[in-house]
Amino acid sequence: QVQLVESGGGLVQAGGSLRLSCAASGRTFGINYMRWFRQAPGKEREFVARIMKTGRRADYADSVKGRFTISTANAGNTVYLQMTNLESEDTAVYYCNALVAGDVTYWGKGTQVTVSS
Repeated sequence: QVQLVESGGGLVQAGGSLRLSCAASGRTFGINYMRWFRQAPGKEREFVARIMKTGRRADYADSVKGRFTISTANAGNTVYLQMTNLESEDTAVYYCNALVAGDVTYWGKGTQVTVSS
């Protein structure tokens, strides 16, 4: 089992920045990727970014490319999502996700990000 706890959400004005954090604990040695997803009201959960636990490779959704940066620390057991130039469309609950061997996934409970225009 892997436990994930997100933090760092909040209310920010359009054009502002926030940094989300996700701390993983438990059987973290099996994690291959750490990922961020988000879900806006009335919409399906969507992929935002992912990074290998080693930090060697990162991928982003087109909607956030150039504005968001994913990174790791603490031997890959902490993942950050630095969000800049935030837009109202970025308002959502942001979820941390860990992908382990065998395509098993674990989810955090989410953190709310609200961007006011």
